[in-house]
Amino acid sequence: MTAVVLERMPRSARLAWLAERGMGASILVAGISSAFGVVLLSATGYIAALLRADPFLGDSETLAFVLSILTVLLVAVAVYVAAVVTANTFSTVVAGRTRRIALLRLIGASARSQRTEVAQQGLVVGAIGAMLGLIAGTAVAAGGVLLATSALGAADVEYNVVQGVLLIPAVIVALTTWAAAWVGSRRVLTVTPLQALGGSVEDSRDAIAGRKGRNAGAIVLFLSGGALLAGGVVVGLVTPLGVIVAFVGGILSFTGLAVGATLVIPPVLRLVGRMFGRSATARLAAENALRYPGRSSRMAIGVVIGVTLVTMFAVALETVKSVIAASSGGEIEPEFASIIDTFSGVMMGLVAVSAVIAAVGLVNLLTIGVVQRRRELGLLRSLGVSTGQVRLMVLLEAAHITVAAVITGLVLGTVYGWAGAQSLLGSTAMPPAWQSPTFVAPAIPWIPVAIIVVATAVLTLVAAVVPTRLATRVAPVEALAE
Repeated sequence: MTAVVLERMPRSARLAWLAERGMGASILVAGISSAFGVVLLSATGYIAALLRADPFLGDSETLAFVLSILTVLLVAVAVYVAAVVTANTFSTVVAGRTRRIALLRLIGASARSQRTEVAQQGLVVGAIGAMLGLIAGTAVAAGGVLLATSALGAADVEYNVVQGVLLIPAVIVALTTWAAAWVGSRRVLTVTPLQALGGSVEDSRDAIAGRKGRNAGAIVLFLSGGALLAGGVVVGLVTPLGVIVAFVGGILSFTGLAVGATLVIPPVLRLVGRMFGRSATARLAAENALRYPGRSSRMAIGVVIGVTLVTMFAVALETVKSVIAASSGGEIEPEFASIIDTFSGVMMGLVAVSAVIAAVGLVNLLTIGVVQRRRELGLLRSLGVSTGQVRLMVLLEAAHITVAAVITGLVLGTVYGWAGAQSLLGSTAMPPAWQSPTFVAPAIPWIPVAIIVVATAVLTLVAAVVPTRLATRVAPVEALAE
């Protein structure tokens, strides 16, 4: 039935969904991920060309191999964050289409055909974003190579930026976006024809609590991952291979957190809500953030990932200095500390791309959420809530979610960063003291933490600009009529 209807529609009408809220930001997320992969691959290739041209390092492939592995890991992290953001976006979009999907179900369309349609839209979005990212990334890489060649005086080094290998990140991003849209659209399977009488529907707290199987699986993943993380630290006091155990533990525990975000984020939101006072607007904002845990958790989890990654690298490298200093029996050499600090800055700069993707996801989801709540906001205004109060409420909701996400990310990043450094170097002895095993407390780099907090405050303000405008643009009567 759906296929027949689509065949009779003009091509412009078939692509009308691209104008929906959320699609533009999803294209931007795919574009950033694709461009990031292209730039990293080009940078790695150019550095490898420089090494081959060096008479002393030309025969060694070790550094080039390490750079390649690092590139793969960073691109994988960016794609993972983009997939989470895209899945959450499509999940929220599907919630807003509940009535339309239910109407199509009422006239004979199957849930699977509706879900396939959403997944195809994800593939189109991913393909458009990946292609734009490929073009932009190639242009940036070409400019970077020209600048590097001029600055280093390496005119004799031949490197062609346009290569077939640059298609790899674009293809991966397109396919990942398609898969993320499929995952995010799983809610289509639960929409019934009776819901055609209502509007957009988000799962309530009771519905979230009723997912016993999923919640139990998330708890098992989180606890088993935490046990492996602790085990990796213990094993790391004997051998550096403990970092492998800790790595597996980190993956499992964070996967458990992502799957069970609706169990973790709401309690943090409840604690954060008390920080904003007891005024009517603040209490309403706090309740709105908690009323639909799924929506709030989707908004927060992307930011949690970004903050966790940046904090993890900062804490890990600061803890590395502490472990080395403790093992050597004194202060770390200034030259070595400078190298670590430089590497830390480069890594956090690269990982910050993932944080940008997460920030785009927050702005996108918050905007979609306000659009889908136009009737609710119109009702508040008709009851006497002023325009300024509505704007403040939306701003406070954004603040609740970002503060909760940052607190969670800082805690996780500190634990993961410390566990990684401790499990890797806990058994390594350093001159002149050669003390081993070495166990130190987490070392917190306060400047990066302060930067994260300030960036979060800016993110909150930026994320709330468009939604607060949308929240007060429509007249109350018009909003109630929808």
